[in-house]
Amino acid sequence: MSGTVTNNTLRDSGGIAATAAGLNWVSTVVTGSTASVESGNGYWINTTSNTCTITLPSSAEKGDQIVFIDYARTWGTNKIIIDSNGLNYQGEADTFTVEYTTSGQSLNIVYSDATKGWIPLDDDATAFEPVQPPTQKGIFGFGTTGDFQNMTNLVNSSGVVATDTTGVGTARGFLAAGSYGGDKAIFGYGPNGGAVQNLTNKVSNSGVVAADTAGVGTGRYNLAAVEFGGDQLIFGYGQTGSLISLTNKVSNVGTVAADVTGVGTARYALAGSGYGSSGQGLFAYGFTSGDVSMSNLVSNTGVVASDTTGVGTARSFLAAATYGGDKAIFAYGIIGSLQSISNLVSNTGVVAADVSGVGTARSQPAATNYGGDKAIFGYGVTSGQVSMTNLVNNSGVVSSDVTGVGTARRSLGAAGFSFSA
Repeated sequence: MSGTVTNNTLRDSGGIAATAAGLNWVSTVVTGSTASVESGNGYWINTTSNTCTITLPSSAEKGDQIVFIDYARTWGTNKIIIDSNGLNYQGEADTFTVEYTTSGQSLNIVYSDATKGWIPLDDDATAFEPVQPPTQKGIFGFGTTGDFQNMTNLVNSSGVVATDTTGVGTARGFLAAGSYGGDKAIFGYGPNGGAVQNLTNKVSNSGVVAADTAGVGTGRYNLAAVEFGGDQLIFGYGQTGSLISLTNKVSNVGTVAADVTGVGTARYALAGSGYGSSGQGLFAYGFTSGDVSMSNLVSNTGVVASDTTGVGTARSFLAAATYGGDKAIFAYGIIGSLQSISNLVSNTGVVAADVSGVGTARSQPAATNYGGDKAIFGYGVTSGQVSMTNLVNNSGVVSSDVTGVGTARRSLGAAGFSFSA
């Protein structure tokens, strides 16, 4: 008789004890609050609904092995408890409590002898840090030509802007927009005639704009929006009859939360963007009693930090977007005269010095990311409303003007959407 034995250990009794590669994996996932297990088996332990006490065999031989896997990555919420059933565990008697409380953990134990008992070969947690794909498309929406508009223009994954789509929600301008839920967008706030609105319009991951949702936070205009946490958004600042510093978070399902007041210096006509690999963001620039260059970082949980001053040339009525996957760019605006300057933001939130001479100087444009790692600035006002755009490559270089893209207008919003190109 011939054969090959691999990945196994010889027991004291002369039998072969399975190791991790030769275990019998029990097909039924353990979901109960208790489980009795046998040597030579691997078990999937799902603690989504409850903790689980695992009772080991009452007798064991050297080389006996058992493996447990956190099936649903929930041991951090609902732990597992090991009952060594009269045998020692890492040299400690059964009277000691043994718990495993890390999500994503796997536990591989082997029996040694009566003195040390069961000993973990490993009890590592496997990292689970899914990288959310970037949005591929963008949307410009709303704004004013002199009259408030509700038109939108989609941007494909190559940065090509489509013709106008009209009749989407209440016409208004001086609003803000951003992405939420990873692949969807939302437009919020802004005036319509003499009435300042607190309504929002969601955008699906196919670029369809939904009807108005009313009554969300304090109505205001000339605000900004910042993505954070990978799938959430925060609207911030702006003006009512006076300057305000309040913010409203938007959940990953598009629900707008109540006002949070007193976050940084009250101002309007600022811009905001996400940055960083962990889902941070920042608000920057704007107008108080004059143009300012201050910024406020936003953590990946949506906490707005205190003011940081002296970042590039003070200006207002500019726009911002992410580029390069984890960086941001602020560009254009006005300070006495129209500006074409830009400021790059590193993936740690450091704002760089001005870069001048980028496209036609203008104010009140909008900007969004597209194509996964690029950005586009669009529309605005020079001596009149314009429909030009400027693409930004994944290194933050702004290209020359492209004109004649959709209806010329200003004070609109823009955001990325869709994981699909």
